[in-house]
Formats: sequence, C-alpha cells, structure tokens
Amino acid sequence: MNKKRAGRISQAIELIATAKEILEECKDEEQDYLDNMPESLQNSEKAEKASDDVDMLESVISDLEGSIEGCNDIVGAYYV
Repeated sequence: MNKKRAGRISQAIELIATAKEILEECKDEEQDYLDNMPESLQNSEKAEKASDDVDMLESVISDLEGSIEGCNDIVGAYYV
C-alpha cells in the first residue's frame, strides 16, 4: 500500500470515529429517554421500540469499533 492510500484510510478512520461518537450520543439519549419513561409507558410499544433502538445502536457501534480496528491494522502494517 502506498502512502496516499494509507492516508485515505486514515481519513476514513477519522470519519468512522466521528460517526461512532454521534451514534454513541444518540444511544445515550435514547437510553435516558427509556430510563426516564413514566411507569405507565414502561411496558408499552414505545418502550419496546426504544429498547430495540438502544440494542441496535450498541450493535452498530460495536461494528464500527471493529471497522476502526481493522483499518488501523492495515494502516499500522504500512507504517511498520
């Protein structure tokens, strides 16, 4: 891999990391929404949807972490 492609992958890592941060904020906000939901709604469809959304965001965040690690491995191998 040449320096130019390694640099482009480094840019992609930064973008993925930014996306991950945004999704973590959204996950935290959705979790707060769920945690502060009135008792009367805790077993509702809204609560179930919010819980599903938190779970899905956690999964996506984990996938992005794996993508960052993989890209770092590629770029790191170039700079060794």
